[in-house]
Amino acid sequence: MKTKTMGGEKTTVGAEHRADGAGRNAMVESGGRLVVDSIRIEYRHPVTRLPFCAVQEASLSVSPGEIVSIVGPSGCGKSTLLGAIGGLVPFNQGSITLDGQPVSAAGTDRAVVFQKPALLPWRTALNNVAYPLRLQGVRRSEATRRARAALDRVGLGGFADHYPDQLSGGMQQRVNLARALVVEPELLLLDEPFASVDAQMRQILQDEILSLLDHRSLSAVFVTHQIDEAVLVGDTIVIMSRGPGSRIRAVVDVPLSRPRSPEVRRSAEFQALVDQVWGIVREEIADEFVQSRTSQAD
Repeated sequence: MKTKTMGGEKTTVGAEHRADGAGRNAMVESGGRLVVDSIRIEYRHPVTRLPFCAVQEASLSVSPGEIVSIVGPSGCGKSTLLGAIGGLVPFNQGSITLDGQPVSAAGTDRAVVFQKPALLPWRTALNNVAYPLRLQGVRRSEATRRARAALDRVGLGGFADHYPDQLSGGMQQRVNLARALVVEPELLLLDEPFASVDAQMRQILQDEILSLLDHRSLSAVFVTHQIDEAVLVGDTIVIMSRGPGSRIRAVVDVPLSRPRSPEVRRSAEFQALVDQVWGIVREEIADEFVQSRTSQAD
């Protein structure tokens, strides 16, 4: 177990930490690079048009160089919370700051890697990666140089002139990752980036992103449905309660050293962490089933 300084107090992390009555949890840290403080996200339901609370009073922080994984039951608002951090989803109360500056819209200090690559089909891999730099006004020659370097980092330097339909799904997602890295963000936001690839490619990409994040010492928030993936990638795991109106149910520290080799998956410590996180998520899913059966009986 590690000990982290949070809010001026020493808090031992490694077991479960629940949000208190005010909706804040022990993970809020004034010195964090990213600080999400008691945010609430509401919108109108697309079918009923009634007010709908997706996330209520969620609080977390990400320190410089830290990777925070977010897991929880389906529909718990993981991607919604990530969207708010990225400035893509408005929130109704609370605050989000990055390096002390409020987050209210998308910015070049954050880069998002979505589930699907969404590459421009008429642009080569090189030009897809260079595109955000060109939008920022970077000279073509400089944008091209940086895009080639980013493709090299994800192992696709030899595919710079290929179009998306000439690349496999895993290769397209690596181009997507290079496009996010090329802008040199302060914070990388990953929204289930390996969901659309097969199991073998998923493991390869997990290893690649671990190597990239360790090499760059980037701060990152990683949303995933896969608990073993969350443990493999994250330094800290944030577990959200079931929706609607999700909260931060628990925070679990991952005391596995970095750089983190692929072999760590076979260790007893790794499996124990997976079991611990799954036990908390399973409680949330079980409670949802109980509530559903009770309401049907009524």
